[in-house]
Amino acid sequence: MLSESVKRARFEQVMLPHLDSSFNLARWLMRNDHDAEDAVQEAYLRAYRFFEGFQGGDGKAWLLAIVRNTCRTLLQKAGVKETMTEFDDSKHSAESEQKGPEDRLLRQAEVESVHACIDKLPAEYREVVVMRELEQLSYKEIATAVAVPIGTVMSRLARARARLHDCLQVRFKGARA
Repeated sequence: MLSESVKRARFEQVMLPHLDSSFNLARWLMRNDHDAEDAVQEAYLRAYRFFEGFQGGDGKAWLLAIVRNTCRTLLQKAGVKETMTEFDDSKHSAESEQKGPEDRLLRQAEVESVHACIDKLPAEYREVVVMRELEQLSYKEIATAVAVPIGTVMSRLARARARLHDCLQVRFKGARA
């Protein structure tokens, strides 16, 4: 059994680098910043409580599994069903280098379209897309985080990407009409 100070130092070293990823996943699952902050705080408390069960290695998948489960638990307790909320791109995206205001507006519209389409995905598709495409987790890490076989992760990603493609096609055709 580790002393409390050693446990805390090791926890901070292994888990704190994943704070941004944890918040990103929580934000997409909880669908607002305040609830995401609460979920991440609760997830980190749970992770610390059970840190002695951590087997070592990269803790990102282990931690994101706890974040995911915490979000689901909090949503169930709140009685929240799948709802649509706006994702505020200005708060969450880095400014990219653009040639002018027109290019920035076009880029912003594209980003907003992608975010809107991701937001429309069912939770089980949205979480794997966020973990793979935004957090760059491997299929194996995602499978660990969501407690499903790798084949299920691949299947969910394929279905999610197909839905994203269809959604974006509709949005862009509508924009050009």
